[in-house]
Amino acid sequence: MWTRLPSSALRLTGSDRVDFAQGQMTNDLRGAPTPGLVAACFLNVRGQIEFFARVYKRPGDVYLHLGAGQAPALAERLRRYIIFDQVDLTDLSGDLRTVHVWREADLPGWDPAGGDAQEFGLAGATVLGGRVNRTGAAGVDLHFLARQEEAVLGALAGAEVALPELHAARLRAGIPDVDSDGFAGTLIPEVGLDVGGPLPAISYRKGCYVGQEIMARLEARGQARYALARLRGEGLPERAEVTRDGKVVGQAGAHAGGLSLARLRRELVPGDRVEVGGVPATVETLTPLSAAPADV
Repeated sequence: MWTRLPSSALRLTGSDRVDFAQGQMTNDLRGAPTPGLVAACFLNVRGQIEFFARVYKRPGDVYLHLGAGQAPALAERLRRYIIFDQVDLTDLSGDLRTVHVWREADLPGWDPAGGDAQEFGLAGATVLGGRVNRTGAAGVDLHFLARQEEAVLGALAGAEVALPELHAARLRAGIPDVDSDGFAGTLIPEVGLDVGGPLPAISYRKGCYVGQEIMARLEARGQARYALARLRGEGLPERAEVTRDGKVVGQAGAHAGGLSLARLRRELVPGDRVEVGGVPATVETLTPLSAAPADV
């Protein structure tokens, strides 16, 4: 099974590409292998998420896989910080396509025992794959040139699965998606992206980046006021306020299959009844407090 992913992409080249990216993102790209892959956020000075990306470190470039339409805004932000750095930015959104293969064992040419980022041949094309958990099990985000799309898709095993089904599987697994859930503007620990969460996207040992001071304060405090939760209810509106007894206690993200993920106040517990945009729902899970943050 495989699903087309609406995407955008940036490529960083130049001798300072890794160090420059390292100083902008929340995770440790410098410490990743080559080739390697890390999930990361780009924060504002208040520590709030502006962009989420999966960042590929390759011998000749750094490749950022982003949600649809995100590349131009992130490129504009990054260019503001290029002063003496030897870095060039290229928006590859129009040239590349991405699909998610649900099971890595189903992808011809991919080595399930290999690293998280692999380049290999498929249907006469050179493709880039990244091990990504979007459904509760390891799959592969497969990136390839748009002009090779017909050949690559023809080589994939199984049937194409529509994007809403992928989102439904993601919500069952409790895995956040910053773009789809509308979690931009929140803090990393509030939406499952902290160390110990379902999608770790930060290192507390990597050094400075925009918003790092706020994250260091949160680490010292030990917890955020909100956590990632899964809500159950039929017909829940997306990106709506979550209330309890008339008080706003969070915000909901995408909805599929009777489930939504939400940023929710920590004092709520599984079984509590809430409303999402006025529609009744039940708190099904709440991400527990993790142990003292440590790099993984």
